Amino acid sequence: MAHADGSNHPQLAVATQGLVKAYGKFKAVDGLNLRVPAGGVYGLLGPNGAGKSTTMKLLLGLTKPTAGSMWLLGQQVGKKSRIQPGRVGSMIEGPSFYPGLSGLDNCRMVADYLDLPVSAASEVLTKVGLRGYEKRKAGAYSLGMKQRLGIAMALISHPELLLLDEPTNGLDAEAVVEVRRMIMDLAASEGVTVIISSHILSEIEKMAPVVGIIADGHLLYQGTLKNLREEGHIDLRVSDPGLASEMLETQGIQHEYIRKSATLRIPEIPDPQIGSLVTRLVSHGLQVYRVASERKSLEEAFLELVENPQNHIPQNYVLQNHVAQSDMKPSDLKRRNTR
Repeated sequence: MAHADGSNHPQLAVATQGLVKAYGKFKAVDGLNLRVPAGGVYGLLGPNGAGKSTTMKLLLGLTKPTAGSMWLLGQQVGKKSRIQPGRVGSMIEGPSFYPGLSGLDNCRMVADYLDLPVSAASEVLTKVGLRGYEKRKAGAYSLGMKQRLGIAMALISHPELLLLDEPTNGLDAEAVVEVRRMIMDLAASEGVTVIISSHILSEIEKMAPVVGIIADGHLLYQGTLKNLREEGHIDLRVSDPGLASEMLETQGIQHEYIRKSATLRIPEIPDPQIGSLVTRLVSHGLQVYRVASERKSLEEAFLELVENPQNHIPQNYVLQNHVAQSDMKPSDLKRRNTR
């Protein structure tokens, strides 16, 4: 557990506390407590309609929260305070551009709005792999090229934080790989914090070591994908489950009886301890018919979480540290000089 002063856990690029967005009685986002570590890729994962896009719009100030607080890059944002333009880039609900203008002219418009040099447009198009296509009308671009253009327009100011809503949606396999590689390179080589949303687990798994899983506006889990997988368990099938249960109880080993398979289930333990346990069972006259180690796949863990939100994981993980929601303070956030 982190100390109350927040000194024991990584700096955060984004944090929210009790964030709510309601439309009448419907809550699109309900009590969201995000903790996004700085300088990496964070995946906002959930089914369609879960509240992912609304969350991103809240962070960007495109819609006002009903309740709660938000901090971006060390600064509390809200009605009276907004992040400096250019420090945050975004592509929400697909790329937004003028189809009748070239890719270069679209980027030049953004550069002009942000008071950037004209050269920034061609530089960013080269970065996203659109060099040679910059004078072609954006409306004639392929889907993958349009996504690249949208990301280029979000990157033109060299932002510290990048929000991408379903960046690989609708792309063919080759374009998905290209966009994925570009996102990971941004985080690795330039230290940009990237938040990507998706409803596809496999895509998030390939890009984001840390995730927040959201459904019906609620944050069900936040932490590493590794921790999302349920701790393994061992199933024992023996000749007398009742006697075996008494033995396990005496030795202080947590267990449950699975009636459907007539097995005793215990938490995962190292192989030598399994051997010792089997030896003790046999020495008490029990026959051990089966010993099986089981572990849920990531997909199974994700589906169980989303389909049974009442059983959601209450911990708020930030990388390897367990951070109580009440421990977060603005001083914990990533602080960087404005440009």
